[in-house]
Amino acid sequence: MDPAREHPLRFELVNELHARPSPRMTVPSTAAFVAFKEPKDAANRDYSQDAAHLATLVARHGGPRPDPDDSHYQGQLGRHDLKWESHTEFVTYMAMTPGLPIRPFDPSAAAIFSNEWQDKAPGKRVAAVLVQVDVLPEDPSDAMDSISGWFANDSLAAIWVLDQAAMVAGDFRIDDAGLMRFAVFVRPGTTEARIGRLVHRLVELETYRAMSMLGLGRARGLGQRLNELEPRLTAILESMTDDDRPAEQMLHDLLTVSTQLETEAVQHSFRFGATGAYQAIVSDRIDALRETRFQDRQMMTEFMRRRYEPAMRTIKSTEQRLSKMMERAARAAELLRTRVDVERSAQNQDIMKRMDRRADLQLRLQHTVEGLSVVAISYYAVGLLGHALAPVSEMLGIEETQLVAVLTPVAVLAVWLMMRQVHKKLHRDESDL
Repeated sequence: MDPAREHPLRFELVNELHARPSPRMTVPSTAAFVAFKEPKDAANRDYSQDAAHLATLVARHGGPRPDPDDSHYQGQLGRHDLKWESHTEFVTYMAMTPGLPIRPFDPSAAAIFSNEWQDKAPGKRVAAVLVQVDVLPEDPSDAMDSISGWFANDSLAAIWVLDQAAMVAGDFRIDDAGLMRFAVFVRPGTTEARIGRLVHRLVELETYRAMSMLGLGRARGLGQRLNELEPRLTAILESMTDDDRPAEQMLHDLLTVSTQLETEAVQHSFRFGATGAYQAIVSDRIDALRETRFQDRQMMTEFMRRRYEPAMRTIKSTEQRLSKMMERAARAAELLRTRVDVERSAQNQDIMKRMDRRADLQLRLQHTVEGLSVVAISYYAVGLLGHALAPVSEMLGIEETQLVAVLTPVAVLAVWLMMRQVHKKLHRDESDL
């Protein structure tokens, strides 16, 4: 194999497919899971702090030292098999331990994640799950007797999964220790890899459900903001039919509202986009369980349809509402710009008319001045010619009044011809320009 023939990222990308192997779990066993997320701008957080927090946990329990540059880790920490993963917005820890606690869902089963260690995490806890895995009784109905005191009946979901290879029960509630509980009963002979994948899907389901519902609080806040902006936008649109209100003032008000809408879109676009992606993963994890009804109990899809999907629809509808308001603002801006252009065009036409009137008045004034100029020049020309030809008129015996009478039309005609030649030259010069 010639290395020069291979793309430089080919091996790295293929190895990424095998970099995070599914966990393996025995029966009975317990899995404790926590996920942490920075409250703000988690996607741009300092990943080295996550690695340092993991290294603290590993060092405390004497496990293999993690590589600070890796985005995943799996190692044995005493009795616990730890699996750590770093994601775009959060990090997850899952510790799997053989056996079950003496008291079902005893918080001590998650003692590896001590409160002191969690308090120092670079972020806040968004998910905490405790999963107990046990053998399914010969009579599956006996399993319900075992868990009757573990979960709240009003929200309990109990389902067959993986073609009835296991039964899963949970109520999606948080107990006094801050943990969400799932009970898994598997048929004898189920492989450790299959059990590990099932438990991993359950904790992923809860994690991505929690991450997707982060958008609900943002949607509610945005909804209140849109409730404030929508009347202002509506008022601007209604005032567009008012000819007395200046279009430029309306355009300025609309620009203010549009800027605020754009700001809201920028601030919420990432969260709403992430919510859609997380919701898709939740649906994918539920589908991967291949659930069927266990006795007459509520199915997980039914629980999600009643409790989870309304929240997702609220987020989606708020996002669509913002988008539609931005579109309305954009259309209003186009209409107002058109109105402003029409008004400016009318103003320009009025200005042109006034300029034409001024030019006409100036032309008339110019003609008047030119007429007076002809008279004045002719007067002075006749006077000059009269004085110049006075000796000649005396020699010829012509009186001065007769001489003036003869010279006046000649002088006026000469001045008029001269002025006409000047006009022709000016017109030629203007045509050349």
